[in-house]
Amino acid sequence: MIPIAHHQTRHGEVVVLMSRSTVAYWQDERHQSEADHAGISLAAYIHAIHHFLRQAESRDVLMIGCGGGTLATMLSADGVKATIVEINPRSFAISRRYFHLPDDVECHVGDGRAFLRASRRRYDAIVLDAYDGNRLPAAMRTPSFFKLARSRLHAKHGVLFVNVVMKNDRDRHLVSVAVQMRKAFSEVRLLDAEGTIDRNAVAMAGAVGNLTPPTMTIRPRSGVRLLRQEIKAMAFRAPKQKTKRVARKVRKSR
Repeated sequence: MIPIAHHQTRHGEVVVLMSRSTVAYWQDERHQSEADHAGISLAAYIHAIHHFLRQAESRDVLMIGCGGGTLATMLSADGVKATIVEINPRSFAISRRYFHLPDDVECHVGDGRAFLRASRRRYDAIVLDAYDGNRLPAAMRTPSFFKLARSRLHAKHGVLFVNVVMKNDRDRHLVSVAVQMRKAFSEVRLLDAEGTIDRNAVAMAGAVGNLTPPTMTIRPRSGVRLLRQEIKAMAFRAPKQKTKRVARKVRKSR
């Protein structure tokens, strides 16, 4: 891949890279998003969350964190209303120019927690995909934040999904996030690809009890074989399940 755009922002350096079949979004040398040239994600966790949202029949989704905006692009293709809150305004311009983020995706510049506090709107789903380095922002992994998120979800069918980056099987970040979520939600589940390093896991809460393992619901124009393998490697796990030895590496993305 070759760099095609550099952006110095208040929130770090953003670099867009492109190959004949894919485009990638990097911020401060961290891989944020990768997609085909139609904006369909090549990240397994994005496809997992997309499938879960389809299972939950979510029609109004709030996303905190943008990156390349690939999940919103995929939801828009399904006719789902997607709203994004992102602290870095440059992300929206990059997503629209290079990742084909549709014009009908509602975009707000600001802090996700402040946005939730200021609004009384209720959503079918909230997706938290915001990062401070390699961890969720400290203010967005507390019981008070998860209680705030719960108050902005429909009580009976609302769902919350959180992207959690994991270094390896010894990393306790996913379990730590689940512990805090359980102080706000009665139902919490984890999806993880144990045995891999530098991976994305998903913590979920709300009406998630009947969700089944994810599959690919939108086929990208490239990278399908590897993507299917990575999605297949993801499985539901118990919050305190014993870990397995690290075996292989997969793409880490946002």
